[in-house]
Amino acid sequence: MNATEIETNIRTVPTADSIDGGCTIPIAVSDTDIDLQDTPTIKPVCPADDLTLPLKAKAPPVENPYSPANAICDISCVAYALELFLASHMLESEDYLHIGDLKKERLYFATGYGLIQCVKALMSYDDDDLLAAIDHTRHGNHIAQLHRKKTGSYVSRLAGYVIGSDSSGVGFIKSMTMTERHAELTYAESLFEKALLGIVYSGDWLAFVKEALNMRTTIGVYKSLLKFLDTADAEAEARGEGMQDQSIDPHFRSGVYLGNGVLNLILSLMPGKLQTLAELFGYKGDRQLALRFLSLPGGWTKDSVEPSVAIQDEGVRRSICDMMLLIFHLVLSSFTFDGVDIAMAQKILDWNLRRYPNGVFFLFGGGRLALCRSQPQKAIDFYTKAHKSQSQYRNLHHISFWEIAIANFCLWDIPGSLVCWRDLQAEATWSKSCYSYGMAACLLEIGGTNNVEEASKLMEKVPGLRQKIAGKSIPLEKFVARKARKFQSQGRLALPVLELAYLFLGIAHAPRAIVADKMLPRVNRLLTELKRHEMDPKQYERGQGYYDDLCLGRFLEGVCCRYIAYPDPDAIVDQNDNCLISKTEAVARAKAAFEVVFTNGPKIELEHHLVYHAHYELGRLLSREGDEEAARTQFDLVLSGKSLEATTHGRKGKYSMEQALHMRTHAAIDALGRHRPL
Repeated sequence: MNATEIETNIRTVPTADSIDGGCTIPIAVSDTDIDLQDTPTIKPVCPADDLTLPLKAKAPPVENPYSPANAICDISCVAYALELFLASHMLESEDYLHIGDLKKERLYFATGYGLIQCVKALMSYDDDDLLAAIDHTRHGNHIAQLHRKKTGSYVSRLAGYVIGSDSSGVGFIKSMTMTERHAELTYAESLFEKALLGIVYSGDWLAFVKEALNMRTTIGVYKSLLKFLDTADAEAEARGEGMQDQSIDPHFRSGVYLGNGVLNLILSLMPGKLQTLAELFGYKGDRQLALRFLSLPGGWTKDSVEPSVAIQDEGVRRSICDMMLLIFHLVLSSFTFDGVDIAMAQKILDWNLRRYPNGVFFLFGGGRLALCRSQPQKAIDFYTKAHKSQSQYRNLHHISFWEIAIANFCLWDIPGSLVCWRDLQAEATWSKSCYSYGMAACLLEIGGTNNVEEASKLMEKVPGLRQKIAGKSIPLEKFVARKARKFQSQGRLALPVLELAYLFLGIAHAPRAIVADKMLPRVNRLLTELKRHEMDPKQYERGQGYYDDLCLGRFLEGVCCRYIAYPDPDAIVDQNDNCLISKTEAVARAKAAFEVVFTNGPKIELEHHLVYHAHYELGRLLSREGDEEAARTQFDLVLSGKSLEATTHGRKGKYSMEQALHMRTHAAIDALGRHRPL
């Protein structure tokens, strides 16, 4: 597909309802419709850059008076609003969907506006935004409920809440009009959004359980709609009419695939214990099925460079499916290996960046892809462009700041990272404790009296800035709070930036030359200092934390050497980096470093997590060497429940980032079975 085809004008296709209802459903809108005359512009982020972006002057007409029977005629309007949103014209998209009281009662206007508010709230993590989004998604859910086909009795409606809407059956969905099926779909979507927002916002388990029950209803609706779709397609094929029932419009089809894809993906990503609990209720996530569902609306396959579904034939939710695929391959790949395909992400991203060259969400994707390729400077370029592409949602700038901070870790540019942490700490609301700690860690690494004093003040605040989701503390915030308390107790931290970089995959995604020439020498300086006190550890830093610092230093030495020997499988390695450490030397040094951590584990006072992470990293190193059995042994130790760092006195309790490590270890074991490089 060439650029001209991608930038196609609004096109329409007839639907089953268009014959009776007199409306056609547009498939897509694009920037070729923009009228340059008398249009508002976006204020540039930087006066030196010409960021004046013309907006579309001609919106699709809104049919009045509104008839619920023809609610799907509004899909053209939602498609227009979505194009605005994806092209970084968020406020115009919001205004278009929300201006006028009449629009509040229209099925796709109400649910479309609720979706935008959901995205906005999850970006800001602000209580006011979350509450507003919950209110709007609740309203959208109510409007969808009014458009749904009524069940036969109160008993059957009650059954739908208790055991899910699957009880309605395929026959019931067949009896619906097209509008009623769309109402069923948007009902499930808005219920899912409201449940997600409620889980994020709720501070107690009662609210969490309530929203979990809503998720159960959502799953039931999506399963019913998918069963209907499969049945209709099978019947069409039996009649010799092709693989798909052509009377089902692509907008409905893409929504069913999106919902079932996302839910299967979420269930497949759950930790083992939660997966077992979900299976007791009949819900099991299938990772490969999820990815197939999300690929269908765009027609993405491994064998083709371009999608098989043209813009003029796509469903309105196609772009959201593409975004979910990118989130999985480029973001969730931090915690899993199964199904991750960077080459597929590259194809999807390249196509969408041609379609939305200034689309902030796809520019974020470009940055994530560059990081996965171990190209942090290229990632910074993408995030900078994303930052400059819009000035309407300031919270989107915060995503850029966060990612640039991590990319600067990959380059070992600590001052550059500090600038981003400062901006986040001053403005963003997702995790004030993490921002403050990141800022403090950079100040300590840079050094100097003033910087250390500022870092000390920040460390005092970190523990009190923690937040909770569904009454539970956020693991990363618990980790930085513990580190802050350790700093207050000891007056120092060893390698705080490099340790933070490890947790954010900043070492994994760093160019090999940076690891060898900048990160490893920083570790060596600490190890040299520790060597001076090897014979009398009590003389080290007033007798505090010798073995903790030793194990941290050796652990990070092992990680650095592991990535020098075996860069990340998706990294693009510069063959001219002139790394002075050979693979053989790096492997030997990494193994020796991890063994030091295992030997001194019982002497650790606070940093117990290092032993478990060392077993995990050694397992990954052994797997890259081809010794899968030895690697599995290391992974099994992590998951064994044994106190690997404990003395004969017994278990020392839980350790930092335990759940995240277990998730990654489960994923590593699964990758071993598929012979995927780790």
